[in-house]
Amino acid sequence: MDFIDNLALTLVIIGAVNWGSVGIFGFDFVSAILGGSGSVLSRIVFTLVGIAGLWSIGLLFKEKAPKAAMER
Repeated sequence: MDFIDNLALTLVIIGAVNWGSVGIFGFDFVSAILGGSGSVLSRIVFTLVGIAGLWSIGLLFKEKAPKAAMER
């Protein structure tokens, strides 16, 4: 995977953990850390997570290299 794919997956994981904490505990980590859900920083992070989610859809359909090619 290249850098953009890894970055997208990292942001998707951050978003998933954040939504899990909202669902289980009713606590939004991103908003708490960045000054509320309406703050500019929170909105930027939420937007980046959303874009990463859209990017990750493409990862579902990306061809994987054969195992022998990966060992080189």
